[in-house]
Amino acid sequence: MTLPLEGIRVLDLSRLAPGPFCTMILGDLGADVIKVEGPREGRLAPMALLAVDEQRMTAHNALERNKRSIVLNLKSEPARHIFYQLAQGVDVIVEGFRPGVVKRLGVDYETISELNPRIVYCSLTGYGQDGPYSNLVGHDINYISIGGALGIMGLPGAPPAIPANLVADFAAGGMNAAIGILAALIARESTGRGQYVDIGMGDGVVSLMAAMLSRYFASGQVPERGNDMLTGGVPCYSVYETKDKKYISIGCLEPWFWENLCRALGREDFIPHQWAEGEKRGEIFENFRQLFATKTRDEWFEELSKTDICVGKVYSLAELAQDPQLSHRQMIAELDHPTLGKVKQVGISVKLSDTPGSIRGFAPHPGQHTDEVLLALGYTKERIEELRQEGVVG
Repeated sequence: MTLPLEGIRVLDLSRLAPGPFCTMILGDLGADVIKVEGPREGRLAPMALLAVDEQRMTAHNALERNKRSIVLNLKSEPARHIFYQLAQGVDVIVEGFRPGVVKRLGVDYETISELNPRIVYCSLTGYGQDGPYSNLVGHDINYISIGGALGIMGLPGAPPAIPANLVADFAAGGMNAAIGILAALIARESTGRGQYVDIGMGDGVVSLMAAMLSRYFASGQVPERGNDMLTGGVPCYSVYETKDKKYISIGCLEPWFWENLCRALGREDFIPHQWAEGEKRGEIFENFRQLFATKTRDEWFEELSKTDICVGKVYSLAELAQDPQLSHRQMIAELDHPTLGKVKQVGISVKLSDTPGSIRGFAPHPGQHTDEVLLALGYTKERIEELRQEGVVG
């Protein structure tokens, strides 16, 4: 079966989650991704805290699947020469270093585009390649702070609620990078040239705030944390604790859904007060909290999901993996590992009717494909071993 990005070759210099997520997307869709790793990087080191052995973690590591791995010490001239050889035959390079690092290593866009004018070169950083924050270090929590997302998350009067690193790292970073790369590849069909893709995660967070910023620019009203319509500030769009100490989410923004909810809860008197404020809003919240505490989460879901009400179970990750809808959509993939048997990974979210993506290989061990890649470039086994002894490759 043909894959949508079949024939596209990618060199992945990235390390932390946003870059590998980007190249996971490209790899899932058929690109040949070669991960260029430095010597002794210990990619899985943080997982040691989970007491999971490297083989098992590698088997379940979706971020690095569908990739090959070579180890190059780009601080050495022979390794840079190998990188230049590789760069002449690929379509995309992805890197996630701080601005200026790839220039010092001699593998920046300007250098590579001289060798390969068709290259699409993506740099993925916290704040982009220019501006007063371009060299400021950071992580997801910092990018969602400056992008305005963190400030609106949490309960009224409480400190901001820190989410998992999904907003900046994965959505604003990795996913935006994949979109930018795909757009540049399409543009190349018309222009014949590649281009530089500059992705700043702070920029991406701001773009994700488009709807809220539009409302602010139009009204001048700043949403208060926990009091906005979409951050749990109204009874029709909130979470409620249930009898079994779990939570259920309600998202009945449309008046007909709200009416259905009120009828299902036996509180038709609340129907005219969907957007009530002050004491009335507090009264509805309190009544809903008492009502939802009378049944378990799954009992409420079973009951409310039958009556055209926007309702969802608040899952733990363990529960998510068992959900029938996600299973049906193949969002939890079960793969045959050569030594571990059946292993699970996250599935592929982009569903294409004619050219669907696929999981074709597990995450490689660092340097697993060094010999394979160098042999394809014309290096002999003897020369590869010499380079390995010299610390050029691994």
